[in-house]
Amino acid sequence: MNLFSVDSSKCKKDYICVAICPLGNIEEVDGVPTPRKGAEESCINCGHCVAACPTGALSHRAMAPEQCTSIKPDRSLSADQADQFLRGRRSIRTYRTDAVDQTALARLIGTASTGPSGHNTQPVEWLVIHDTSEVRRLTGFVIDWMRFMIKKQPEFAKMILLDHVVGKWEKGYDAVCRNAPHVVLTYAHKDNGMAPSACTIAMAYLELAAQANGLGACWAGYFDMAARYWPPLQTELGLPADNVSYGAMMVGHPKYRYYRIPLRKEARINWK
Repeated sequence: MNLFSVDSSKCKKDYICVAICPLGNIEEVDGVPTPRKGAEESCINCGHCVAACPTGALSHRAMAPEQCTSIKPDRSLSADQADQFLRGRRSIRTYRTDAVDQTALARLIGTASTGPSGHNTQPVEWLVIHDTSEVRRLTGFVIDWMRFMIKKQPEFAKMILLDHVVGKWEKGYDAVCRNAPHVVLTYAHKDNGMAPSACTIAMAYLELAAQANGLGACWAGYFDMAARYWPPLQTELGLPADNVSYGAMMVGHPKYRYYRIPLRKEARINWK
């Protein structure tokens, strides 16, 4: 098919699709939404035109209205609900020992994958270390990286408490992954300029989706640094050639719940 088609029996000629196309690829010609010249090449397949049409009159070559999930207003959060949900998020560092079902993790990642990316490039790839014993084994490589850094860059190592973490490890306590049953990583090609922000957003979505599903999550900063800079761990992870880890997150069932929202600094806002 062409870039898109319009069902004339459903089109109300409100031209919402013309107004919301991010690249201005749609124009009104003789009362009909029509692709502009060059639109087929520049379209980023974002689907805004399909999603915003109230009557479902527009079908894009990448998606038809019936393929898209309808938004149910009764499921929308109120402002107060959203405020509590976001403020009530906690970084979970104590986990139960039982595993999270792979289906549940796949659902979380499916939600997280809908996060925005520049030009809708959707560059994010995922690696799930689901086997808890594998999480522990790979954490040992993170400790090796820490010992290397303590020797080679002692000031930096001291600043991020690597000696403290290694000391805990040697006493049998995991301060790297906090005994989380699973670790999830995002990665993408090293030359993709959209990837760092897209992966960060996807991980933020993952953390929030975990909370909404009764799970706990926490950014695994030490694991992420080692995954980026320690070749032995990179070999063990087996990411595709020229791909880079852009984030790691612990995931599991939280051992405890929280009853209050702790204080934080007031937002520092400058107005112009």
